[in-house]
Amino acid sequence: MNVQPADATSEPRHLLQSLTLTHAVLYGLGVTIGAGIYVLVGAAAGRSGMHAPLAFVGAALMMSFTAASFAELGTRMPVSASEAAYVQSASQRNWLSLTVGLLVVAAATVSAATISAGSAGYIAVFVPLPAGWIIAGVVLAMGAVGCLATVHSVTFAGLMTIIEVGGLVLIIMAGMTRGTEVIDRLPEMWPAARDAAAWAGVAGTSLTAVFAFIGFEHLVNVAEEMKQPGRTLPRALFLTLGLTALIYGAIVWIAVIAVPPAELARSMAPLALVFERLTGFPLVTMSAIAVVATLNGVIVHVIMIGRVLYGLASQGNLPKILTQLNPVTRTPVLATAIGVGVILILALTVPLVGLADLTSRLTLVIFAVVNAALIRIKLRGDPVPEGAFTCARWVPFAGLISSIALLLADQFAG
Repeated sequence: MNVQPADATSEPRHLLQSLTLTHAVLYGLGVTIGAGIYVLVGAAAGRSGMHAPLAFVGAALMMSFTAASFAELGTRMPVSASEAAYVQSASQRNWLSLTVGLLVVAAATVSAATISAGSAGYIAVFVPLPAGWIIAGVVLAMGAVGCLATVHSVTFAGLMTIIEVGGLVLIIMAGMTRGTEVIDRLPEMWPAARDAAAWAGVAGTSLTAVFAFIGFEHLVNVAEEMKQPGRTLPRALFLTLGLTALIYGAIVWIAVIAVPPAELARSMAPLALVFERLTGFPLVTMSAIAVVATLNGVIVHVIMIGRVLYGLASQGNLPKILTQLNPVTRTPVLATAIGVGVILILALTVPLVGLADLTSRLTLVIFAVVNAALIRIKLRGDPVPEGAFTCARWVPFAGLISSIALLLADQFAG
C-alpha cells in the first residue's frame, strides 16, 4: 500500500510530514465541534433537564473505545484513506476496502455540502447576496485554501477553530459570572440512584449526544502528514475527544443553569438564547462566530476528502492520476478539486436534510467495520510495528458493540 518514490522528473508522490500535535488537535477540534452542539443543547435539556451534561460524558465514553481502535490502527498504518487501508489489511479484499473508502468520502462530502448550504443564512446577515452565490463562493474559497500546503491550510483552519471554540468558551466564562451557582448546583446534575426515569433519560440523550462527537476519527486521514505519527496521532485523538467532552459538558451545564430546561427545549436557537441571556450582547455576535464555524467545517472536510481520494489511489483502488501532488504545495490538488466540485453540485442541487442524517449512520457503520478490522488483525496475531500505540484486546470488541448498539437504537428511535 505504500506509494513508490517518484523519479526526479515526475510529480512528487509523497505527502509532506509537517503537522505537529498542536496542528492535529486544532484540526480534530475543528472537524468535531460543529453546529450539532448548537442544536443538541435544547434537545438534551428537554429530555434530561439538569442531568443533561452527564449524557455528553456518557457519549464521550462510548466513543473512547472506537477512538482507541483508530489510535492503534492509525499508528500501525499511518496512511491516507486510513479506514480503507485497515479493511484491506484485515480482509485482503480490494472491493471491500474501496467500498469503505468511498463511504468515508460520501459521508464527508454530504456533510461538507450540508454545512455549505447552511452557511448561506448566517453569511447573508452580513453579505446580502442570493444563497446560491454565497454557497458557491464559500465552497470555491475553502477549496482554494484546501489546496495550499497542508501546514498552511491546517493552520488557517486552526485559527478558525480557535474563534469557533472561543465563542463557546465565551459562553462558559459568562456563565461563571453567576457567582458560586455553577458550583453550588453541581449535585443537581447527578440523578438519584433509584430514579429510573432520570437514568433512562440520560441514556437516551447519550445516544443523541454521540453524534456531536463524530468527526474526531478524521484525524487518521492526515496521519501520513504528521510528524512522528506514532506519538502524535493517539495524543491528538484522545485530546480532541477529551477537550470536546469538557467543552460540551460545561456548555450544557451553563445552559441549563442560565435558562430553564423547558424553555431551552422550546427554543429554535437555544445556544443563542443562552448567549443573549448571559451577556446581553446582540445576536449578531453569535452569528459572526457561526459564520466562522461553518467555514471551518467546510475547509476541514475538503482537506480530508482530498487525502482519502489520494490514499485510495495510492492503494491502487482509484486511478493513479489522483496520487499526483502539486510540486510546490505537496498536496493532492486534483483529488481535492474533484471533492470540491462534488460538494458544490450537491450543495446547489440536492435537498440535504435527509442525507445529513444518513451521514451519521454511515459513520457508525464505518466505526463498526474499523473495530471489526482491528479485532481480525489482533486475533490473527499480526506483529505490531515499533512505536505503535496498542490497546487491550477487549477494546475493539467494546467499540464494535457500542457502534452496532447505536445503529440499532437510532433505527428503533426512527
